Amino acid sequence: MAYWLMKSEPDVFSIDDLARKKKSAWDGVRNYQARNYMRDMQIDDMVLFYHSSCTPPGIAGIARVCKRAYPDHTSWDETSEYFDPKSNPAQPRWFMVDVAFVEKFRELIALDTLRQIPALAEMLVLRRGQRLSVQPVEKADFEFICKLARQA
Repeated sequence: MAYWLMKSEPDVFSIDDLARKKKSAWDGVRNYQARNYMRDMQIDDMVLFYHSSCTPPGIAGIARVCKRAYPDHTSWDETSEYFDPKSNPAQPRWFMVDVAFVEKFRELIALDTLRQIPALAEMLVLRRGQRLSVQPVEKADFEFICKLARQA
């Protein structure tokens, strides 16, 4: 099993939206490294659901990968904001996974809080300039964050 962090803007798709839907496709990723990470994901990998571009940004809960990477059809949909004219069904450039809701944390664990915890200092999300919407997380970091959330 692997562990991941996936970012979403809560006004676009939040942990509450995922809780309501139970599971959802994670589409619209348009960064090659993030896409490659999604292609590495396996069913039952665990995901920290991160709210980005909000105040404050932070980890809102947990999801689980429930479907491995498959072509992101929004990339060849001309009406989609995620349209990419270089992608097509015969040669898809972009991929998505499906995730299922696991848990919403009682309180968001803010990015500023994460930065104050020495044990988490190596997390990618805490590095300057790290803007990937999908990134790996060490098992120990994932477990630490879950324990922290459940103590809140």
